[in-house]
Amino acid sequence: MSLLVKICGLSTPETLEASLAAGADMVGFVFFPPSPRHVGLGLARELGQAVRRRAVKVALTVDADDATLANIIDALEPQVLQLHGKESVARLRDIKQRFGLPVMKAIAVETAADLAVLPGYATAAERILFDARAPKDATRPGGLGRPFDWHLLEHLKLAVPFMVSGGLDAGNVAEALRVTGAGGVDVSSGVERAPGVKDIEKIRAFVAAARAAAGAAPSPLTASRA
Repeated sequence: MSLLVKICGLSTPETLEASLAAGADMVGFVFFPPSPRHVGLGLARELGQAVRRRAVKVALTVDADDATLANIIDALEPQVLQLHGKESVARLRDIKQRFGLPVMKAIAVETAADLAVLPGYATAAERILFDARAPKDATRPGGLGRPFDWHLLEHLKLAVPFMVSGGLDAGNVAEALRVTGAGGVDVSSGVERAPGVKDIEKIRAFVAAARAAAGAAPSPLTASRA
């Protein structure tokens, strides 16, 4: 079994290099000013150039308009757009048509009812990312370091590949994979020592734990990185 490992919210050359050296398949950059992981276009250009062909670059946005997406794509040159807001199925299709990039749609999960949207999104997204639903008083989407009930994804049959995020770290990623059977894992706060501040040793430990749990070599995506 191959496994996709994504390190998200990178914002420094040092932690980006640590993620690449550890063998991350995907590296994510956040373009959302309320987030402590937000990167500006200048820094995104610098970090994106440092990736070269060693990993898939993912741009995370939240309900971004076309002009914002165009600027992000120009700076980072991502291979995947991760849509983490309330984008509709129609909006996903429009983004794909306009920009010609694969889309990964984040789905917030708290109860089984949250999975009702899957059939629609599976027709428009190349990949689904399951994340914990943000608390009601949160100022930004995402699990904010909290896991959801992974058993909600047991025996899930989905027409497209999916990844799991939300509260993952080196200590629980094996259980998340065992329960969900996900083809990929995505971590951000679980490899930080403070909000937005990545920890190199935690990055290494997470990638190693995920690979060991899946018995997986790096994903075949490696061969198609651009």
